[in-house]
Amino acid sequence: MSPGHDLLVVGSANADLVTVVDRHPSPGETVLGSDLAVHPGGKGANQAVAAARLGARTALLARVGDDAYGRMLLDSLRSAGVDTSPVLTDDAPTGVALITVGPSGDNTIVVSPGANARLAPGDVAAAREVLAGAAVVSLQLEVPAETVAAVVRAAAGAGTRVVLNASPPAALPDDVLAACDPLVVNEHEARRLLGGEPLRGGPEAWAAALRERGPRGVVVTLGASGALLSASGGTVRVPSPAVEAVDTTGAGDAFTGALAWRLGRGDGLEAAVRFAVRVGAAAVTRPGAQDSFPGPDGLPEP
Repeated sequence: MSPGHDLLVVGSANADLVTVVDRHPSPGETVLGSDLAVHPGGKGANQAVAAARLGARTALLARVGDDAYGRMLLDSLRSAGVDTSPVLTDDAPTGVALITVGPSGDNTIVVSPGANARLAPGDVAAAREVLAGAAVVSLQLEVPAETVAAVVRAAAGAGTRVVLNASPPAALPDDVLAACDPLVVNEHEARRLLGGEPLRGGPEAWAAALRERGPRGVVVTLGASGALLSASGGTVRVPSPAVEAVDTTGAGDAFTGALAWRLGRGDGLEAAVRFAVRVGAAAVTRPGAQDSFPGPDGLPEP
């Protein structure tokens, strides 16, 4: 693989098994869903595909199983233009996400990690030249915490900018938080990182509280309301274009992939967030995750 990628994504690759329901079930309840649809997904693979579709030179470091789902994911990544040479094949099954989509496009997701849980710090060490050659490394938390920490520490040593989407939320070491530039969360993730209690104030207060934990910047995604960014230059709300939501699956990944790419191109944080909210808005207008990600000509006006 040639050096000099705009973006290296380190994270998960899953098969998304999706059914649409009239309403989400309560505990102990059974509801009927639509025919099962299988899509390529996983937060890492999603971010990589989203950035590549927009024109980024993107690589993915991940693990998949030697099975039909793993081959589907590799085909999808390559067709989007992602460099898959760092992707490793494992004896464990490919990760799977079980997704139910409600009538308004909202979703619930359960992930079975599979091979994602085998992505190890040793894999990061083996990919150090790839990491050092990227302008930005983007991470999520669907792979082991020690692997995330190894990536962040290697990136810090190489001078590579770190974008971390704390999803699913988990406690992070202080040095990992301090390297985030920015830390990206939604409301649920912000609440978990801030202790799990109901959040007081609005997104501005949440971002300020998170910044006290050490990250260089914080971006809070707000769904149809857009996003808020907080960094040394101040706090700014960025509205989202008005669109009709069909399926929100993968929209946050599209946002983060776009954000990381634009930061690697040299955009300031506000400009990168303004671009990313347009990408996220476009992604909710079509079903599926990677299938919904736009190219550069498919973005709504600001």
